[in-house]
Amino acid sequence: MIPLRAVESGRESARELSHDEGNALVEFVLVSALVIALAMGVIQLALTLHVRNMMVSAASEGARLAATNDRGPQDGVERTEWLLAESLGGIETRVTAEDTTIDTAPAVKVTVSAPVPILGLWGAGTMTVSARAFEETARG
Repeated sequence: MIPLRAVESGRESARELSHDEGNALVEFVLVSALVIALAMGVIQLALTLHVRNMMVSAASEGARLAATNDRGPQDGVERTEWLLAESLGGIETRVTAEDTTIDTAPAVKVTVSAPVPILGLWGAGTMTVSARAFEETARG
């Protein structure tokens, strides 16, 4: 039978060789911080794409409305601003509309500018999207 003292001294020497006590906690904290930062980056990218898609959708709808026979560019601006307020209420946007041509055909162009969301909905740069639609003409 091995004396108790010899077993204890063997454990002490094994502990002296391995200085890994407490490393699991440090690794967990560091890896958790990395995973959280990565997840927040993915969420922020999704928010930026959502804002861009809502801007494109609103600009397209505004251009289609402005291009109808009984409407004008100002109607397209109002519709676009309303859609943006409903979908992106916390973001300040700038909407313009103008008459233009697409291959000599009359059209309406609606342009939307908004800050690029960097941290939450607050941003530093500006994202600009535009949409065009052919104007309706009455057949006689």
